[in-house]
Amino acid sequence: MSTHRAINRVCCAALALAVLAAVLFCNAEHFGLQRMDAVQGYEARLFDPSRVHTVEIVMDDWEGFLAGCEDEEYESCAVIIDGEAYKNVALRAKGNTSLSSVKAYGNNRYSFKIEFDHYDDGNTYYGLDKLCLNNIIQDNTYLKDYLSYTLMREFGVPSPLCSFTYITVNGEEWGLYIAVEALEDGFLTRNYGNSYGELYKPDSMSFGGGRGNGGGFNMEDLEGLEDGEAPAGMPQPPEGFPEGMPQPQEGFPADMPQPENAAGEPGQSGGPSQDGAPGQQPDGRRGGGPGGFGGMGSNDVKLQYIDNDPDSYLNIFENAKTDITNADQTRLIEALRKLSAGEDIENTVNVDEVIRYMVVHHFLCNDDSYTGQMVHNYYLYEEDGQLSMLPWDYNLAFGGFGGGGFGGASGATATVNTPIDTLVSGGSLEDRPMAAWIFSSEAYTALYHKRYAEFVASLTADYGLVEKIDEIAEQIAPFVEKDPTKFCTYEEFETGVETLREFCTLRLESISGQLEGTVPSTSEGQQQEGANLVDASHIEIADMGSMGRGGFGGAPGERPDNGEDGAASDGGRPAKTAGGTGITVAATNTNSLTATMPTGGDTAAKAGTEHGAEIERSGEGAGIPVEGGAMDAVGGENALKDGGAEPMQPSRAEEGEDAAQETEPRNPSQMRRDFPGNMGQESDAAEPNRLLWLGVSAAVLLAGLGFALKFRQ
Repeated sequence: MSTHRAINRVCCAALALAVLAAVLFCNAEHFGLQRMDAVQGYEARLFDPSRVHTVEIVMDDWEGFLAGCEDEEYESCAVIIDGEAYKNVALRAKGNTSLSSVKAYGNNRYSFKIEFDHYDDGNTYYGLDKLCLNNIIQDNTYLKDYLSYTLMREFGVPSPLCSFTYITVNGEEWGLYIAVEALEDGFLTRNYGNSYGELYKPDSMSFGGGRGNGGGFNMEDLEGLEDGEAPAGMPQPPEGFPEGMPQPQEGFPADMPQPENAAGEPGQSGGPSQDGAPGQQPDGRRGGGPGGFGGMGSNDVKLQYIDNDPDSYLNIFENAKTDITNADQTRLIEALRKLSAGEDIENTVNVDEVIRYMVVHHFLCNDDSYTGQMVHNYYLYEEDGQLSMLPWDYNLAFGGFGGGGFGGASGATATVNTPIDTLVSGGSLEDRPMAAWIFSSEAYTALYHKRYAEFVASLTADYGLVEKIDEIAEQIAPFVEKDPTKFCTYEEFETGVETLREFCTLRLESISGQLEGTVPSTSEGQQQEGANLVDASHIEIADMGSMGRGGFGGAPGERPDNGEDGAASDGGRPAKTAGGTGITVAATNTNSLTATMPTGGDTAAKAGTEHGAEIERSGEGAGIPVEGGAMDAVGGENALKDGGAEPMQPSRAEEGEDAAQETEPRNPSQMRRDFPGNMGQESDAAEPNRLLWLGVSAAVLLAGLGFALKFRQ
């Protein structure tokens, strides 16, 4: 026993240091320490943008699965991703209007969702729990989704990773898809760390936002509408509304579904329903209130404050992607109250991140969104009462949804000149508080213009947007050409890409003029006679694919003559190849994967069990060459491990600038370039989480206690 007279002071100091360390580590962010971004393993694998990847789906009853796709029910299968096999995963069809559109087109080329952890909670693809495979419908360029997400991510907006993926089914070629990271646990961990906030996908449309929807949409009703004719179900503007409001283009469905709460008179925005109850829906359910002419979405989906009752926000809370509590609901409602009132914006909105989102979103001219008539296709992220928006579903970008149209301009010219200071195209600015706050303050507006100028500068550099479009198009061209189920001909793809290049060139020219003041930057200004607009009358928006014109280069039901590209049969299903014949996914550059896969009778899927199919891959000495190694069919078989992977070989503007408060994007790592040839960090290490540091601090505390006990007087 120590009898040193200073021992008590030493012990007290040790205990104090241990407690201080625990407090600091557990509350590091409150003291200015920034948490690290978690880099998931899948980021540098399936989402490596330098090559086209491969996904093979192995399923016992593929024809039966296709027949039930509109039910959006999961079926068991196995998938082989870039040569790595995963057994016991779940697959279902996905989509909003596109789900029913595919069938109307006479095709089986559905979009799919793979859920790795559906049957086994521990099963992931290097940390990825869900993967979307988008069928590129209504997009003759094949680039809209990919380019949109990449531009968002490049400009500092947390966005889903994506890559081009060539799909085969039971050894037969199926087509070129876009693999997109689902916005769920893996995405949240990668962007916000392990202690992330709450994620929602607000949606009130009867055909959008959830499984089993789409029944009210009929692609056959796309036929017969005249140019500029508004669909019968679309809310009509009140008497005296100014002419020049964008109208849906030819091919917009006549029976466009109504929001679930489509009661009330045109022009209403909130307020009580007929029985006086705020937010009351016709069926008696609460949730949002009528959206009126300000858009088809309900008030909650527009992110308007209604009252303090969570039942008034069912279109948000019932579409939560994270597990939420009463406290989470209360916190979000308070944030919406402040947002609608324009109070404490700095703490209510992630200012810089949302401005960056709005800049890129506006450039992309996507009216099938929060700022358009439908008021959907976005995610809402909330953490500690602060809100931000995340991008989703841009296959109708570049004017593909409504064809644009402000003032006397029409068609492509109107879309190319979409005014930067008129953020909302489907209603009034005040109707969308998440956009309105940007123009409520000169400082915020100046920051918005400054960020827009920076964005334009980044796309007009020596190696700018047009060059990147050319690079990506060249990379995927061989795969598009051989795609047996594509929604357009290869010639239409080439025309679409060329139109996209010209559209982007003209769009950048117009925005530069708007920032400089030579082109009107508001819809009112562009309506003036003699307004100086960039002429785009020589291009056709529909050439890039659009609502009602994106299928097969013509009316629904027509299929392209793929000829040597691979004729499709049986409603879009590729013709079977002879048993034992190999198919080769050709490489477009030295980094591309070359996969020779046995087809026909060489791939068999045995009867499924409750937790997934037992699958064998057989062949006579066949192998799947992969980058850095090969998967060999030793002895004619390659058995897949149960519930996991079998890895093969690791393989603007200056004016008002001083008024704008400079803020940095939340996640600087998101600023890296993600176009082909610019891979992200390849580390698989996750961030040190709070529990780890708490454990370290507890150990120090225990050591201090032990020291005190051992040497106490």
